[in-house]
Amino acid sequence: MSRESPEQGAIERILPPNPDRKGEGGLRTRGFCKSGDRSGARAGSNMSDVGAGPVLVTVVTAVFNGAQTLERTIQSVLAQSYKNVEFIVIDGGSVDSTVDILRQYDQAIDYWVSEPDSGIYDAWNKGVRLASGDWIAFLGADDLYRENALETLVNRTRTDPDGALEYVSGKALFVVPELGVERVIGSPWSWGLFQKYMTVAHVGSLHHRKFFEKYGLFDTRYRICGDYELLLRAGDALRAGFVDAVTVTMRGGGISNRSFRVFEESRRAKQLSGKRAPLVALLEKYIAIGKFLGRNAWYHARSRLRGGPRAE
Repeated sequence: MSRESPEQGAIERILPPNPDRKGEGGLRTRGFCKSGDRSGARAGSNMSDVGAGPVLVTVVTAVFNGAQTLERTIQSVLAQSYKNVEFIVIDGGSVDSTVDILRQYDQAIDYWVSEPDSGIYDAWNKGVRLASGDWIAFLGADDLYRENALETLVNRTRTDPDGALEYVSGKALFVVPELGVERVIGSPWSWGLFQKYMTVAHVGSLHHRKFFEKYGLFDTRYRICGDYELLLRAGDALRAGFVDAVTVTMRGGGISNRSFRVFEESRRAKQLSGKRAPLVALLEKYIAIGKFLGRNAWYHARSRLRGGPRAE
């Protein structure tokens, strides 16, 4: 389990040696390190206003056997109009050509490493400890930033009147290509709704580094809902902003055992971290399963009517 907070001001430039490591690289391994605001400024403060230049954004991508999609994800980060970006990739010891792709972009990625880990939230926690950025984002290895996404999100941090924002999200285009599904998800932060279900589009969103010092790291006991649990932990005290724009394309899959596991993890997170009444959380679990099954039945039926491939 990892719920501890990263030590304030402490940044790991590279990970310690690991005998099981398959590879390591990036600009940091050659002594090129970027630096964000270490002055203790408030969350959300615009450092360009005090002459320190634009805020540094760290993008963390966790990957395992993602060779089919990783390169497009990397390119979507490198193509951003906002250029003060630090890019960190944590690979879980892939056995496909993922490491070859990382070596191909060695001059563009700030730090990458390939070694066994205990899942996506373990990898994200490594990324948080390595991050130098004022703001930290997490982009999946099969997700894509849209054009100008980071600039749009960073601009929202600059419009906060008291500079206290801890979290900024936008919308995501959720796609399941094999079923012809395209659906926009993501709403402004509302604690009343969020404690019932995941209303924000977490993928690609910005967390101020002080967010993790205040609320802790991801809980690695969760395999799917660790992002939801962390935001539940913050609760109604979270200072959140929103941009009404699609900033990420997020790829989804069909029905699987993994898909059903999310509902039990969500129930547990709501009950333990969101202080939801056990019976209410259980009822919401089965309501969510019903909606999920109904939606997927419709997607499959529509795909067959259109003559598309039948997903297993």
